[in-house]
Amino acid sequence: MVRADKKTIIVEEAVKIFGELGYYKTTTAQVAKAAGVTQPYIFHFFKNKEELFKAVLDRAAARIEEAFSHVEGSADRIVKNMGHSFQAIMAAHRDEVLMVMQAYTIAEPPIREHVKDIYRSIHRTIEARFREADVHHAEEEAAKFMATGQFLVVIEVLDMPEMYLFKREPEK
Repeated sequence: MVRADKKTIIVEEAVKIFGELGYYKTTTAQVAKAAGVTQPYIFHFFKNKEELFKAVLDRAAARIEEAFSHVEGSADRIVKNMGHSFQAIMAAHRDEVLMVMQAYTIAEPPIREHVKDIYRSIHRTIEARFREADVHHAEEEAAKFMATGQFLVVIEVLDMPEMYLFKREPEK
């Protein structure tokens, strides 16, 4: 197997294990076993568990930003369209998105700083789309949208789908 493929497999398995056990209970030995590599092999790609976790967060954040960067709509539709985009990301990559949206709870300063950078970047992406759609007060509306996203994560984790604000519209 090509080295880059193994790195991808390591990150994919890390998503599953971090998602199941959380940052603090996950070990690189567990990730190595799940990925079918030795623990030292993980350190060819990642300096430590923290760097592996950051790579997982970066992959998920890139998915979120990529999806949001393609959302279109007028000022009165873009928020709803972006909500649908968020639901689609959650459906396709639930564990990754939940990790990004809950990573602020990890107290390790380097991870906390990394998460701040991710949140700022996602906010900039949303704000840019809102500005392009001529949403009034785009910066504030982007912050409100992100706050709503946090709420959606809470109801996802608690399995309360009846609380979703962005319901699929009936097909016509």
